[in-house]
Amino acid sequence: MTVVEDFEEAKQIAACNPAQAHEALQGRLSRMRRAMVGCSADTFLMRDVSNIAWLTAFDDVFDGEPAHALLIDADSVRLHTDSRYAAACRIAAEGGPCAIDDEPVAHSRWVASHLGDAASLGIEDSVSLGEFRQLERALAESERMCRVLETDGIGVGLRAIKDASEAARMRAAQAITDAAFSHMVEFIAPGMTERDVKAELEDFMVRHGAAGLAFGSIVASGANGASPHAIPGAKCLEAGECVVMDFGARAYGYCSDMTRTVFIGEPDARLRDAYSVMRQANEQVEAMLAPGVTGAQAHQLAEDVLAAGGFGGKMGHGLGHGVGIDIHESPVLAPRNTAPLLPGNVVTVEPGIYIEGEFGMRLEDFGIITERGFDVFTQSTHEMVII
Repeated sequence: MTVVEDFEEAKQIAACNPAQAHEALQGRLSRMRRAMVGCSADTFLMRDVSNIAWLTAFDDVFDGEPAHALLIDADSVRLHTDSRYAAACRIAAEGGPCAIDDEPVAHSRWVASHLGDAASLGIEDSVSLGEFRQLERALAESERMCRVLETDGIGVGLRAIKDASEAARMRAAQAITDAAFSHMVEFIAPGMTERDVKAELEDFMVRHGAAGLAFGSIVASGANGASPHAIPGAKCLEAGECVVMDFGARAYGYCSDMTRTVFIGEPDARLRDAYSVMRQANEQVEAMLAPGVTGAQAHQLAEDVLAAGGFGGKMGHGLGHGVGIDIHESPVLAPRNTAPLLPGNVVTVEPGIYIEGEFGMRLEDFGIITERGFDVFTQSTHEMVII
């Protein structure tokens, strides 16, 4: 199957009707309510936009504006928003359990007036100190005897386990990204600047179905590639060097993420050797990923392969991270993560080699942990691409 055919099929798979969205909401509400029992919260306040987008399963409603408050209890789920979003929210919520309220009052006052007989209110750890103080004042003014419970990462923790609809959406976003890479291999030529490549890459993704970018694309050539988060500039692509492209589409509410390194003209022996070792690190980690493996173990395997190939200590960053509604989510593949990976975790695998003043390269896929291992969403080749 070609990349283009994958792209068209993925679009169909990701299409979600209202009934499917409401089913997703009900499943996520059940998980959320179990988490609330675990932290002894009668009611829970969500303010993080990504967490709200995940729990409601609303499409084409939310942007980056923190204009919403979601209040969940054992019997109901209510979204407080404003007039800019109310109509779209009501359309998305139609026929489902989420009630929409656009009463023109501060979120803190709205929460205080909708607590009912709740004795405890859980709040996210991302709530700012200023908003926390506003909530305290609103509760005091309403004479509500409700204990506020600070929680730690409940929303992001629940989001770390993706359901089938989320996986389908990320496959669709990745299909756009794979198609963009196929296009760029034909487009790139010596003499172009890094900015030229970035502009074409991002324009292609948006023209072919992306709602936007998962993040600002990285295009780094030659010695610039030794900086993993290099900012594309006016440097021209030259023969004999490699070019790192790290990019992703945002589509159907979810992100994709991939990195490929291409070569301008025939690479020398050192570049070929580095690429071969890096590829081995990527593929050996992807082969070992499965439930029960820890992020620390995955990272260490990559480090071991790089060291055995003569590039020990030349990666520097963590091997991978979670992807979903946001480009960086839990869990991570890094020394600090000693927790076992679980089915439904979506992670990147992105070993790199960076030699300051000379070159840098990275090879990144992402996919989902399944009961059988690691199902890679990325379809672009691992073979060396020479332009």
